[in-house]
This record gives sequence, C-alpha cells and structure tokens, in this order.
Amino acid sequence: MKWEPTDCKTGDMVRIRLGSIYHYGVFLSEDEVVQFGYPPIPEFSEQNAVVTVVAVDIDTFSCGHIVEVAVLDRKEKKKRLPPEKTAEIARARIGEGGYNIIHNNCEHLAYECVFGEKKSEQTDAIRAFWREKFNKEV
Repeated sequence: MKWEPTDCKTGDMVRIRLGSIYHYGVFLSEDEVVQFGYPPIPEFSEQNAVVTVVAVDIDTFSCGHIVEVAVLDRKEKKKRLPPEKTAEIARARIGEGGYNIIHNNCEHLAYECVFGEKKSEQTDAIRAFWREKFNKEV
C-alpha cells in the first residue's frame, strides 16, 4: 500500500505521522473522521484517558500534520469494501472500547473498516523486529 498527501474521499483510510509512528483513521467527510482514540499527543491526553472509537473533524484528526491517503494497488482495490459499506462499519464502531496497542489499535480499526479484516503493519513490523532480535515467536 502506498500513501500520498492527496484529496480524501469517503471511505479512504487516512493517517498522520507522529514522530516514529502513524495514527490512522477512516475519512467519511471533512466533518467526520473515525479513529480509535485521539492522536497520541499531549494535547489529547485527557480525551485518551479511556480510549474509544470517536468521530472528529479532519482538523482535529490531523492536529496540524499532513494527512496521507492510502493509494490502493489493483489487488487491494479488489479486496476493499465499497466506500458506503466502509462508512457504515466505521460509524457503527463509534463508542467502542477495547483498545490494545498490539491487538486492537487505530490501524487495526481503519484496516478492518476498509478491508473487512484486522491488520496492523506497524505491529507486524515490531513483532518481526523482536522475533529476529530474540529468534523466537512474539
């Protein structure tokens, strides 16, 4: 999957870079980006006391950072759900809890809304690093 700073459309998976990590969401409109918790920055520490799926406007989601949109290849386009279904799934998740940085994070949420299955390339990369470092299953 490639990422570009381009115009967002309903159902797009979006992300912002925060230091060495990315924060993900699902763009529905300029007034509605669904995300698992607020971006993990000090300004939102109170809102993230209990992390739940929330909808915010694009300015709150981006918190001044560049928004990148997932640009899907042919195979990914075949796997993705229709944008209307993505929006329906994302809205249905608002208020949900159960955040877990390894098993149920903002990238898992966005990927599940767009493709119908949980996945996090960030956590996969961390697991691969630790597996290689300690030569065991993580």
